[in-house]
Amino acid sequence: MPVVRLVTGTLRRILVVDDEDNLRHMLQVFLSRESYDVVSVPGIESALAELETREYDCILCDVRMPKGSGLDLLDQLARRGRLPTVIMMSAYGSHDLALDAMKRGAYDYISKPFKPDEMLLTLRKAEERERLRRENILLKRQLAEQSSSQETPGALGGMIGKSAAIQQVFRTVQKVAEYKTNVLIHGESGTGKELVARALHDLSPRSHGPFVAVNCGAIPENLLESELFGHKKGAFTDASRDKKGLFEEAHGGTLFLDEIGEMPLGLQVKLLRAIQDEEIRRLGDNKEIPVDVRVVAATVRDLGVEVRAGRFREDLYYRLNVLSIQIPPLRDRREDIPLLVEYFVRRYGEKHADAGMHVESVAPETMEILLSYGWPGNVRELENTIERAMVLCEGPRIEPSVLEDRIRKAQDRILGVLTSGELSIKKTTRVIEEELIRRALQATGGNRTSAAKILEISHRALLYKIKEYGLGGE
Repeated sequence: MPVVRLVTGTLRRILVVDDEDNLRHMLQVFLSRESYDVVSVPGIESALAELETREYDCILCDVRMPKGSGLDLLDQLARRGRLPTVIMMSAYGSHDLALDAMKRGAYDYISKPFKPDEMLLTLRKAEERERLRRENILLKRQLAEQSSSQETPGALGGMIGKSAAIQQVFRTVQKVAEYKTNVLIHGESGTGKELVARALHDLSPRSHGPFVAVNCGAIPENLLESELFGHKKGAFTDASRDKKGLFEEAHGGTLFLDEIGEMPLGLQVKLLRAIQDEEIRRLGDNKEIPVDVRVVAATVRDLGVEVRAGRFREDLYYRLNVLSIQIPPLRDRREDIPLLVEYFVRRYGEKHADAGMHVESVAPETMEILLSYGWPGNVRELENTIERAMVLCEGPRIEPSVLEDRIRKAQDRILGVLTSGELSIKKTTRVIEEELIRRALQATGGNRTSAAKILEISHRALLYKIKEYGLGGE
């Protein structure tokens, strides 16, 4: 019997699951000789019990057994959040069965009877894939760290910050990036939700695949369905040719669904089915198309509130919210503002260098204003403010005079009352309270429920204050 020698490493621990005693014994003896650490069990229940006590790198599993299918085991493992390398074995070989197994997360499929060296070759391919996957993750992390240390301290995938809040986001992104699990990103407008989604993709084993983004709130419902799932020629009046949907475009990569809270209820049902079944059907077509896509969604809305209000499907919410990342608003990480300002000054200085721009820094008085402003538009608003100021600036540094009035006045109102010698707590509190409510309404786009949560007051109290200060048009 020919033997393929294999230096084992990444797939050292192997669990064999098969109801045939002879096959289990043969694989255990043979693979042990090849320096693998092998344990064998006769069925699904014993396999799950064994996996509770020990981690395995690879599982060799029969498809059909008296007390449970190998496909059932795949489903059970998928619920854990991460599958080890699974190779299915069966005497009932068929293309459909193999496809079904791999759709559920199996790496490969081998038909019985097989020779020991066939199994070794399959393991070698799986091991090489795992080695490349780990090297890819390590390389990307090293590149990210190198980029951060050489260009901007505290940076990850285009995101910048040294505050504890944003560093926690960085750690979460690095931890969950390698898994295929769906992620829901929460954050106000302008906080950088798409940057987080791109970092999840770039640091993942899927980085070689496409990153496809769509704003669910920017496309009408009748067009959004075609955009996501594609259509066949003749499916509707303007369908002059077959068109791939974004799910197909993102096959092997990541699909980023921005503003998922804006998706119409009718379309949410179809999205849920596509995510659960990993299949889509183009408009006007009866054929199911398998897709391998990691879904990352983002929203400014509180989807829990939307579910209770009947505007978002509960089952889709839980399907998307397997892992959650909350991006803090800029007002909650003010220590990052100088770092961001320095980065934007350097970035736009290089961008506009050909036009003769020579801005190099920000005046201390300007930085004080930037630090005190509420930034309802978050990092995006700060970036636009810096670029605008640099274009208008006539010297080597940004002075307060080139900032927009609304930014200067926001600081002036609060600082003015604090430095005026006014000793009335009631009058001072009114000015500060009105300004904080104004900022909260700007930060939430006028969403009073969210603004009340930010301000830590009841919705009813906020409505009363809005009326009192005449802020109904904010």
